[in-house]
Formats: sequence, C-alpha cells, structure tokens
Amino acid sequence: MWLALAFALALLRRRPRLFVLVLLADAAAGGLAEALKAAVGERRPHFPHQLVAAPHSSSFPSGHAATSFACATVLSVLVPRAAPAFLVFAAAIAYSRLYVGVHWPLDVLAGAALGVATSLLLLAVTRRRSGGRRPRG
Repeated sequence: MWLALAFALALLRRRPRLFVLVLLADAAAGGLAEALKAAVGERRPHFPHQLVAAPHSSSFPSGHAATSFACATVLSVLVPRAAPAFLVFAAAIAYSRLYVGVHWPLDVLAGAALGVATSLLLLAVTRRRSGGRRPRG
C-alpha cells in the first residue's frame, strides 16, 4: 500500500524522488526489522482464537510497524499537509498486528520507533548529500 501511495504521489507531483525515498525507507526498515527478529528470537503470542495464523518468524520487532512508520515519516516530511493521514494509517496498520494477535505491544512500539529512526536517518543523509536542503521528493 505504501509503495502504491508513494508512486501515485510521485506521479501527481512529478517528483520521482519521492517514490525512491519511500522505497529506500521501506527496504531499510524491513531489512533492519528482519535482522533484529533473527537476533532477538522473541516468540509470538499464541491465543486460542487468533484471527490469523502466526507467521513463522520471530515477533520482535514488528516488521509491519517498522515499514509503515518508515514510509509514513518520509511521506510526512515530503507532503506535510497530509502528515496526519499518513501517521494515522501507519498507526492503524501497527494496531492491526495487535488486533489479529500476532505481536506483543512492545513489538509494535519497537517497530514504530525503528521505522521512524530509519527514515529520519535516511532523510538526514539525503539532506546532507543535497547540500543541507530539505528533500523535496
């Protein structure tokens, strides 16, 4: 969803860099989340009436929360008027991981923090490489 949204916004605004930055944030946050899952090895919750089958990977941190908040943060910086909508969408995705019973609350919070930190680092590097100017997407 995030990449489709970023692609549409990049086309509408005629700023292909917007899509590239969201793609990089998504990939970086997802990769870091998977590396942390492998390192930590936290077991997923098991509830008698889970809404979905639990994935086979470890629980900590939530990859969905990490990638959602990474993408939402980049989009919020590049399209500030829509920032509240992006952040609400990211929070809804993160909450859905709790609702369906495949993550603990700390997994989701850590994933969100990882996503925000990853995207802010990416934006800082981008800003530094562009001579201190804010990325326009």
